[in-house]
Amino acid sequence: MSHDSVEKLVKMANQIGAFFAPQKTGAASGMAEHLRKFWTPHMRQEISNHVKHGGAGLDPIAIEAIKTLDAETTKGAA
Repeated sequence: MSHDSVEKLVKMANQIGAFFAPQKTGAASGMAEHLRKFWTPHMRQEISNHVKHGGAGLDPIAIEAIKTLDAETTKGAA
């Protein structure tokens, strides 16, 4: 995936995170559920790889949500 594509995913993730931010508790889990339902596996993998390489440009809620997805994926594979 190109750098431009990752930038688009970062922008989208931050917008979704901003929507869930007012929920204070559960914002990251709500966002993770949204990503699970509406993002393709390829999109989730790309943003996960971005987080694993530092997650530049992502807001904290987005990073937490993506790490939550990663943990669920790892748990499901075990």
